[in-house]
Amino acid sequence: MPSKPPAGDPVQDAPQVAAPQHAAAGLTAIAHTLRMAQEQMGVARTARTLLKVNQKDGFDCPGCAWPEGDKRHLAEFCENGAKAVAEEATVRRVTPEFFAAHPVSDLAERSGYWLGQQGRITRPVHLAEGATHYEPVSWEKAFAIIAEELGALGSPDEALFYTSGRTSNEAAFLLQLFAREFGTNNLPDCSNMCHESSGSALTETIGVGKGSVSLEDLHQADLIIVAGQNPGTNHPRMLTALEQAKASGAKIISVNPLPEAGLERFKNPQSVSGLVKGVSLTDLFLQVRIGGDQALFRLLNKLILERDGAVDESFVAAHTHGFEEFAEAARSADWEETLAATGLGREEIERALAMVLASKRTIVCWAMGLTQHKHSVATIREVVNFLLLRGNIGRPGAGVCPVRGHSNVQGDRTMGIFERPSAAFLDALEAEFGFAPPRHHGLDVVRSIEALRDGRAKVFFAMGGNFVAATPDTAVTEAAVRRARLTVHVSTKLNRSHAVTGRRALILPTLGRTDKDVQAGGRQVVTVEDSMGMVHASRGNLAPAGRHLLSEPAIVARMARAVLGAGSRTPWEEFEKDYGTIRERIARVVPGFEDFNAKIARPGGFALPHAPRDERRFPTATGKANFTAAPVEYPKVPAGRLLLQTLRSHDQYNTTIYGLDDRYRGIKGGRRVVLVHPDDARELGLADGAYADLVGEWKDGVERRAPGFRVVHYPTARGCAAAYYPETNVLVPLDSTADTSNTPASKSVVVRLEQSPSA
Repeated sequence: MPSKPPAGDPVQDAPQVAAPQHAAAGLTAIAHTLRMAQEQMGVARTARTLLKVNQKDGFDCPGCAWPEGDKRHLAEFCENGAKAVAEEATVRRVTPEFFAAHPVSDLAERSGYWLGQQGRITRPVHLAEGATHYEPVSWEKAFAIIAEELGALGSPDEALFYTSGRTSNEAAFLLQLFAREFGTNNLPDCSNMCHESSGSALTETIGVGKGSVSLEDLHQADLIIVAGQNPGTNHPRMLTALEQAKASGAKIISVNPLPEAGLERFKNPQSVSGLVKGVSLTDLFLQVRIGGDQALFRLLNKLILERDGAVDESFVAAHTHGFEEFAEAARSADWEETLAATGLGREEIERALAMVLASKRTIVCWAMGLTQHKHSVATIREVVNFLLLRGNIGRPGAGVCPVRGHSNVQGDRTMGIFERPSAAFLDALEAEFGFAPPRHHGLDVVRSIEALRDGRAKVFFAMGGNFVAATPDTAVTEAAVRRARLTVHVSTKLNRSHAVTGRRALILPTLGRTDKDVQAGGRQVVTVEDSMGMVHASRGNLAPAGRHLLSEPAIVARMARAVLGAGSRTPWEEFEKDYGTIRERIARVVPGFEDFNAKIARPGGFALPHAPRDERRFPTATGKANFTAAPVEYPKVPAGRLLLQTLRSHDQYNTTIYGLDDRYRGIKGGRRVVLVHPDDARELGLADGAYADLVGEWKDGVERRAPGFRVVHYPTARGCAAAYYPETNVLVPLDSTADTSNTPASKSVVVRLEQSPSA
């Protein structure tokens, strides 16, 4: 039988700490998966649901964006994917009676874990101005409230339309269509906080802001470099691809400030040998200091240039631009500066170089460890330089692999969820729908928070997500959101953002990936795009959590009709009835989606075109792949301070907290821990088990404090520390962002540790 949600918040004052583990998955992962799934769904529902995850006739996992191969296992999911499914397919329910029993002030005191454990929201609810409780509201009234507030704005640009990466292609296309017909490009999204740096760097250098590899490329690679990424927790099914690459002879270099169990050894639960022994994945672990990656790749590029025959001169001559300027900058790389920036030894870098030179096909994978620094875009450009030097873009087994975190975050951007759309996209939209979309740029996440703070934005609409928990500078962000006239959240479950509201607030409950979607036109499917540009259908198989739920496309379509009225020529009602009509319009607006409906009818879907990968054509401003030559940067940390990176625990997906353990790192029963190298901790006078406040230091002089963290002596890189978000987002200044991409620099936070009383 499934269990009931917790009545009260669990005590987290004294987490238990053991030694970190050195292998991921295995029997323990199976047991943990089944236990958490059974608690949320019960035995029969668990089997019925999990066997449809990531199947060609099933639904796409609402967790990460890692792709599936053509051949699927019976159990095509990982531990954390199963947790995501269980949380959505739970039999627990949040009813009007729940809201009557819990004022918003009570919800605001609860942890994100407790809120998420309460279950699926079953009715739309409204928080009236001055009210203390959410109360049930009809859908018609909810849309009338939205129309009233949007209609009262002085400008469409006073509205913000945020999108989470779980949103389907169809819903995302409709949301951007509505926002632009309403008159704004204010379409911030979760990409702004994660891989915006990747998109910025890749668009400039290779002409496409996406990865250039497929699963088959990983299987064919000679060398895979995994930098700033923890696939064992964040993308566990990636470990299977790395295992297959190793079986084919590939070498793996992992570059990270923390050792991670999943990159040490993978115990594949799909095989007996995997369960018993597993396979060692990493051949060389480079424990780089936080933010030292650009310096590392710059020095490797210098060393490649110095080796006769190491540069693919024919590729460079035929397909690239800017080589001479880049080469001049690379040749000036300094060994001593690189060793200081990275914390590595000379022999480690020389060993990495030998592996690079021995490889004919190299892939570099990365995630937030590269994208959330001031110099992130320059770092990723340097990664591209590294690959271009040896012709490792546009051939099998080689390329760039930014690993996206949320299941359709890449698809949402493809559908036009972007505050800075291209002129070509807007031209196509205008030609198809007959209205003139706005041409001026809108606001990204950070600028949206600033606009709310300054009173320039008054209505905030979120399609999924947990905005206030995902964003930086928590105190500033929450105060900004509370200045809004109306906040609207389309959600499946409760989260922190529902307790931090504008003067009025709506929660609109929606179908999840696991739910059947039946409209007037019959049973519907939605589509998603994975991290490697594959688009496929997703079909839920469960009865919806309540009869009052609407799908995301239906919510957007009805909102658009209420707001735009009879003056809109867009067939919103038809879009709600039959999502195939949405896809027909996508096919005429978005390149690569021609004959969309027929393509998704094929089992497994289809690959979007990618010019650098498919034909070594680079649609940049120069018409070639661009070498770049940015100055080397790395964080400088004053004496007595540490450089903090925020990260996830293993019982977490983005801001969703499934449990209070981080099994691979040896943490149990609490999240307020800070991982510090033993030598650094001793120099600071902090014993293992001591408690400290984390105090951020930034140029504005504002004190940002996260109190009461248990110090854990841990094998991090020297001078570095790590702690979980969203608890540490309070330390990330709103204006500490990456150059060009404006992504919050959540991996480069200078902190001091002040000892505090023990729990």
